[in-house]
Amino acid sequence: MKVVVLVKHVPDVQSERRIDDGLLVRGEDDVLNEVDENAVEAAVVLVEEAGGEVIAVTMGPEDAVDAVRRALQMGADSGLHVCDEELAGTDALGTARVLAAAVRRIGDVDLVLAGMSAADGDMGVVPAALAADLNWPVLSVAAELSVADGAATITRTVDRTDETLRAQLPAVVSVTDQVNEPRIPAFKAMMAARKKQVEEIDLAELGLADAVEADSGALLGRQGAGTAVREAAEKPAREAGTVITDTGDAGQQLAHYLAKVMK
Repeated sequence: MKVVVLVKHVPDVQSERRIDDGLLVRGEDDVLNEVDENAVEAAVVLVEEAGGEVIAVTMGPEDAVDAVRRALQMGADSGLHVCDEELAGTDALGTARVLAAAVRRIGDVDLVLAGMSAADGDMGVVPAALAADLNWPVLSVAAELSVADGAATITRTVDRTDETLRAQLPAVVSVTDQVNEPRIPAFKAMMAARKKQVEEIDLAELGLADAVEADSGALLGRQGAGTAVREAAEKPAREAGTVITDTGDAGQQLAHYLAKVMK
């Protein structure tokens, strides 16, 4: 079985985020997207049980390769890093198209696994958009996953209803943090990961360079993604709160305050 697991380098949720020229600054306290760890674990377990290989794939600037290296430490066999300046600022649609091209380049892929969303944008649409581009079935927000007899089966909860869904391979599956408990790499695994291959490619090697046209609303890239960021600003500093001194009418004061701020 050949499994591709999608990983993303995102700002640590506990870190201060900065915006420069309308873009979120990358590479400062960035980590592997948390739920992507669950996807890596699911991929590694499947291959441990059925045989095959796990290929960790990411798209992003130079520092994004750290997400792939973390996946290698967790047990992935090799990595692929799509890195091209033309992709700066692209959106979920552009990302899905690039990743789909990467999957095609790898070839003979049975399953693509991904976390259900990324902590930086929290859109959760890339797995479905990727599946649409590949014309593969997609099983989303899996809390349980199994693969047998050439098909993937998931269990998920949607609107308090438990669902079991099945799709023939090849397929795309996105997982939640309920699907497993990601392993913590041992020192030996971390050292072994240094010897694993990570291939870096650009849009030209994916056959997508001609799709980027700086001024014409192209398929990919900051100028021509499916959406455009018109303005971005850092969140304002928190203002001092209102202190209510209880003189016997604190409840009334609180009610008046809430009515005022909720207008």
